Amino acid sequence: MIKPDLTVTIGDDLGAVHFVGIGGSGMSGIARLFLGKGYTVTGSDVRESDNVLALRELGARIMIGHDAANVGDADTLVVTGALWQDNPEYVLAKERGIPVLHRAQALAWLVQHQRLVAVAGAHGKTTSTGMIVTGLLGLGHDPSFVNGGVIESLGVSSAGGTDDLFVVEADESDGSFLLYNTSIALITNVDPDHLDHYGSLEAFETAFVDFAHKASELVVISSDDVGAVRVTESLSAARVITFGEAAGADVRVHSIVTDGPVRFSIAWQGADYETTLRIPGKHNAINAAGAFAVLVGLGLDPAGSLAAISDFGGTQRRFELHGTVGGVSVYDDYAHHPTEVAAALSAARTVVGGGRIIAVHQPHLYSRTRLFAQEFADALENNADHTIVLDVYGAREDPEPGVTGALVAGRFADPAHVAFVPDWQDAADYLGTIAQEGDFVVTLGCGDVYRIVPQLLDALRATRE
Repeated sequence: MIKPDLTVTIGDDLGAVHFVGIGGSGMSGIARLFLGKGYTVTGSDVRESDNVLALRELGARIMIGHDAANVGDADTLVVTGALWQDNPEYVLAKERGIPVLHRAQALAWLVQHQRLVAVAGAHGKTTSTGMIVTGLLGLGHDPSFVNGGVIESLGVSSAGGTDDLFVVEADESDGSFLLYNTSIALITNVDPDHLDHYGSLEAFETAFVDFAHKASELVVISSDDVGAVRVTESLSAARVITFGEAAGADVRVHSIVTDGPVRFSIAWQGADYETTLRIPGKHNAINAAGAFAVLVGLGLDPAGSLAAISDFGGTQRRFELHGTVGGVSVYDDYAHHPTEVAAALSAARTVVGGGRIIAVHQPHLYSRTRLFAQEFADALENNADHTIVLDVYGAREDPEPGVTGALVAGRFADPAHVAFVPDWQDAADYLGTIAQEGDFVVTLGCGDVYRIVPQLLDALRATRE
């Protein structure tokens, strides 16, 4: 995959900017901000999408398919880490000497003169970022933001505001979160991931220590996650707010009730604040506590902050309902790490009632599948009644011999609870034969597994209507 030079010096004016892979949630959000600042924006992507259509309406010229001719008269190329070295647009830019920026470099350039709230962690980033933005808006502020997913209530993943505050979801997967001049850092957790990039758990945690040290005002960090606790031990306590269920947390979550939209209380500086979110799941109570800690760390009213956060209605691809056929509901979720899978399915369990949960899991990355096959199997078997495992979505990686979805399916203690079905139509047809009224079907993965949803719904209609 492409490994841009993260140390490159960026000029004062990027000129006409071309985004390779512009349809992705992160890339499209950054492109939207460049358009808002009056830049000429072009781009390319492998397929049409809602993001592509929305950017075209804002004035971007976007081509489908990757071709060197797409670069045109661009002065700067912006890329994502998911591209390959032989991408023709990337190759042409290098031949012409056109500056090539990682998307995080482009975003860091945009936010360099603003007060930055950066949200990092192996999971929970998108929801936490959305909660902070929703909270700020609810309290009358107007922040700029770039999130990794569309905030349902706003219909966008990014926007330019009038305040000096800028809230971003910061990607730790390739170390690019260290590019930002962060004022306030929120670390949701330091659960091991992306070891293909970092090489070791120690290097992964060290990156988070470096990220926290770069925060000039405040670090908000989990009190519960083991890796986060180790990071906290390296920081000055005077500029840290911890959050979670731990007895010593500065922002302590307690009295969590998960039988539907999650209810809980937060203890902060001798007072208790109670609320009910619009979304289910214990993990979302923890995410809300982190967002609350950021807002009170900014000096905002505690009661008002929690009330505003509680209006958050979710983001796309986070337990998102796509349809119900014959009493079977089909949801989609971005979960792609064992901890995320367990959290998403646990949240589904709180609202499914007497129905069953059927997971449709698409493993993401060959390296992650190889490293965490047992953990994925445990998360799926312990939290779903039945699992359909698809094949691996390789994204930026070349295939590895012997690493397929069968590696996960084969780690189940009871083979009756799982089926490895690599062909999508076969998987949809199989679902149609096993689903029952009242069941929840949840597709899981950060690849393109959401694209199987229409096939699942069609298969359910074929057996029920």
